Amino acid sequence: MTQYIIKVKTPAYGEKTAVKADYSLSNHGLTNLNNVYWNLPTEALYEEIIFRSEGRLTHMGPVSVNTGKHTARAANDKFIVKEASTEDKIWWGEYNRPYSIEKFNSVFNRLQGFLQGRDLFVQDCYAGADPNYRLPVRIITELAWHSLFARNMLILPETNDEYRRFIPDFTIIAVPSFKGVPQIDATLSETFILLNFDQNMCLIGNSGYGGEIKKAVFTVMNFLLPLQGVLTMHCSANVGKDGDSALFFGLSGTGKTTLSADPGRDLVGDDEHGWSDEGIFNFEGGCYAKVINLSPTAEPQIYACTQRYGTILENVVFDPVTRNLDLDDELMTPNTRAAYPLHYIDNAVPDKRAGHPKNIIMLTCDASGVMPPIAELTPEQAMYHFISGYTSKVSGTEIDLGKEPEITFSACFGAPFMVHHPFYYAEFLRDKMLKHNVKCWLVNTGWTGGPYGIGKRMSIHHTRALLNAVLEGKLEKSEFRTDSVFGFQVPKHCENVPDKVLNPIETWEDPKAYRDKYQQLAALFIENFKKFASGCTPDVIEAGPDKKGMQVV
Repeated sequence: MTQYIIKVKTPAYGEKTAVKADYSLSNHGLTNLNNVYWNLPTEALYEEIIFRSEGRLTHMGPVSVNTGKHTARAANDKFIVKEASTEDKIWWGEYNRPYSIEKFNSVFNRLQGFLQGRDLFVQDCYAGADPNYRLPVRIITELAWHSLFARNMLILPETNDEYRRFIPDFTIIAVPSFKGVPQIDATLSETFILLNFDQNMCLIGNSGYGGEIKKAVFTVMNFLLPLQGVLTMHCSANVGKDGDSALFFGLSGTGKTTLSADPGRDLVGDDEHGWSDEGIFNFEGGCYAKVINLSPTAEPQIYACTQRYGTILENVVFDPVTRNLDLDDELMTPNTRAAYPLHYIDNAVPDKRAGHPKNIIMLTCDASGVMPPIAELTPEQAMYHFISGYTSKVSGTEIDLGKEPEITFSACFGAPFMVHHPFYYAEFLRDKMLKHNVKCWLVNTGWTGGPYGIGKRMSIHHTRALLNAVLEGKLEKSEFRTDSVFGFQVPKHCENVPDKVLNPIETWEDPKAYRDKYQQLAALFIENFKKFASGCTPDVIEAGPDKKGMQVV
C-alpha cells in the first residue's frame, strides 16, 4: 500500500500519540514501525478509513467496508498453543486444534519483520463490564476500520490517564495482508487464528472479517473466567422493568440479537455474557448484528442503527449515487453485519449488568421443522440440550456454507468458542439454575409445517408472543403436554399463537412424514451425545430422547 512506501501525513497524523499508553508496542516485540495511531476516536478513524480507501460513507453516516475474501469466520483455521498452562484444561479436538509453541514463535517472528515500516492502529479496551472480572485487551490492527470495530465492540477506558496507564493482559494482532504458509506453519490454509495463553497473545492473519477479532476475545474469556468461578455464555441478555433478567442462548442466525432487542425490556447485551455470584454482565460494549433482510417493522432498533454515524457495515450493498442501503442484497454474502456501540440501542442498560436471570431461553433453528416452538426443560434436560446445542447453521455465518441450512450440534450453543469441555460449562449452568430457581425454555426459531424447502420459517410474531408470555410469567400457568420423544413440557395454549402451531404435527400435511422426521432427529441427538456420555452423569444422559417414545411419536 502506498502509505507504507511514501511518507504521507494522514488526517490523524498530528494526533496519533495524543492518547498513547506508556506500555508501548516494543513490549510486544514490535519495532521499527512507521506510524502508530493510538486510541483514535471514531471521528479520527472515519477520516483515516476514508483517506486509506478502506471504506465509504453511506446514507446518514455509517461507514461501509468490504471484508475481502473472508465474509465469515474461518472456524477451521483456529489453533491454540499447547503448553503447560493449557495442556490439561483445553477441550482439544475439532475446534481447539493444538499448535506448537515453536510454530507460533516462527509465525510471530515473521510477522514482526513483516510489520516493520508499516502503519498500525491500537485500541486499548476491556472485555467484561464487571470490574471484578474485566480483562484489559489491546487490539493492534493493520486497518483503521478494524480499530473502529474494536472501539465499537469492546468497553473503553474513561479518562486519558486511564489510557496512559493501560497495561494489557491479552493482546490481539490482526493483519489481513499477512498470509500463513501451510507447508511451513502447519496451518490448514493461508488464514490463521493462533491463540497463545502462555504469551497472552492472539495472531490473526489473512482475514479481514471483523468477527474474528470479536470471537478471539470471546474465546479468551471462555478459557479464563470459568477458572475464576464465572460461567461464560454465548447468549444475549435483557432485563424487565421489575429487574427480571433473561438469557438467550443460540448460534448466529437463531435470533439472539433480534429477540433480545425488545422495546419493552432493557438490553444488557446481544452476544456474550458472564454469570458470576453477583449476577450477569456483558463482555462487550457493542452489538454485531446480522442485517440481511433486516425489517424496519420487526427489528426497528437494529434497523435504525444501520443509518447512524459510527456504525460499521460489513459487506452491505449500497447505491453508489444515493448511498442508500439494500439490506436484501446478498451480492457479497448473506452474512452482512452491522457493528455499533451498545448505547445506540435506546433502552440499553448503561452499566451492561443485571441480576441473576429468572428465565433462560435456548434458541434452536430447527431446519427439520419438527420441534415445537417452545418447551419447558428440567435442569437435567437443560444440561442435555445445552451440551447438545442443536441448531442449523444459517448460510453465511461460516465459510463454505451454502444457502440450505446445515443441521448441526454445537456444544453450549457455541462450540467454536468453548475452550473447556462442554460438561464443565453445563455443570455451572445447572448449579446456577438450581441455586437461583431459574426456568429454562427451548425455543424453535426454525421451520414449521415441514423441513426447509417445504415448510416456512417460524413467525417472529408468534415467537415474540411466546417469549412475552414466558417473561411475564403467564406461560407457566398454561396447560402442558409431555412430548413423547424428548420428555419436555409443551404448552397447549398461548395468547396470540394458534394452538396448532404449538403442536407441530398439526402444521404438516402428512403426519407420517412428521413422525419419521422427528424420529430421525431424535436418532441424531442420541448419536451426537455419545461423544459426551462418558463425562456426563446418568440423569443427564437420560434427559435426552426416549427410544421407546420414538416408536410411538
